[in-house]
Amino acid sequence: MKYNFDELTERRGSNSVKWDEDTTYPDILPMWVADMDFRTAPCIIDALQRRVGHGIFGYCHVPEEYYSATIKWMSERHNLKVERDWIIYTSGVVPAISAVIKALTSPGDEVLVQTPVYNCFFSSIRNNGCAIAENQLIYSDSTYHIDFDNLETKLSRPQVKLMLICNPHNPAGRVWTREELERIGSLCLKHSVIPVADEIHCELTYSGHEYIPFASISEEFTRHSVTCISPSKAFNIAGLQIANIFCADPGMRKRIDKAININEVCDVNPFGVDALIAAYTQGEEWLDELRAYLWNNYQTVCTFFADHMPHIGVTRLEGTYLVWLDCRSLGVTSEALKNLLLEHAHLWLTEGTVYGQSGEGFMRLNIACPRSRLIDGLNRFYNAVNRL
Repeated sequence: MKYNFDELTERRGSNSVKWDEDTTYPDILPMWVADMDFRTAPCIIDALQRRVGHGIFGYCHVPEEYYSATIKWMSERHNLKVERDWIIYTSGVVPAISAVIKALTSPGDEVLVQTPVYNCFFSSIRNNGCAIAENQLIYSDSTYHIDFDNLETKLSRPQVKLMLICNPHNPAGRVWTREELERIGSLCLKHSVIPVADEIHCELTYSGHEYIPFASISEEFTRHSVTCISPSKAFNIAGLQIANIFCADPGMRKRIDKAININEVCDVNPFGVDALIAAYTQGEEWLDELRAYLWNNYQTVCTFFADHMPHIGVTRLEGTYLVWLDCRSLGVTSEALKNLLLEHAHLWLTEGTVYGQSGEGFMRLNIACPRSRLIDGLNRFYNAVNRL
């Protein structure tokens, strides 16, 4: 490999949410929040160093190069044709989703999610005065499937106005197939529900599982949907706060743009702009090596549990770097297991109930770290669970 993903970088003391949030145990190993322990692509570091060298950090103008880099990347890497006017930049995918909900719903409406799902969906919905409608995913054969009968029942409710589609799905690790996305889209059209696709993990997919942008499937899907996307997960630049909304419909786009301004997330910083341009114009080689390394990390996880804890289920990983562990055989709640791991192993994972009640008995493990650190975490998990 050209890039060294085995390098151990000390993150303590860098004001990292992941590493500095909990100082109860000096040797705590955090494998919870979704950022990576790898230095970002050298091309991004170089771009940021040039920006720092300028020494003035005033209000940021987003240049045409930003738009052209985004359009070219989405077209050439993902076969999604995006027009310049469709793009609304903002500070993150969560602010984007919140603004879209504000723009396209009214208080009291319902927004449909497929649980277990990214926890910020819940807060974005509630903060806009809306209610949550759940289409629970079905867990079988170490993966998740969509209950389409229940999905149509929920979409047919007149109060359901939006559906949030997480693709790749966090924490389930699914990359929805074209057929699944077509069925979702057709049902949304049938019942006049607007699909809003959170595709922040789109770059992080593995062999045999192609990320298909929802808006790329048909012209009708393009016109009637909204996509929220960012390079932040794939290039480990979440702290630079940059994301895009793609919306082809002028009327919806105008309402979203207004909501972005109402929510005061219409300005971005120069570092995020320069990082996105560098990622989308020079970062492809680094990204492909990262994906290969992450896949080998996942194989390490699978082998470890098969050899040492076969009673713990490892959900099939098609996308993201977040492994969903089925710990129901242990007979304890997710919250109790999280506390056990913290107290006896100084290991921090995320309890499954954060992602909805259907996550009870599961834990989410972030494997985006050097392999030696991953193995340390797995050994800590094993030693703590043995106490049960």
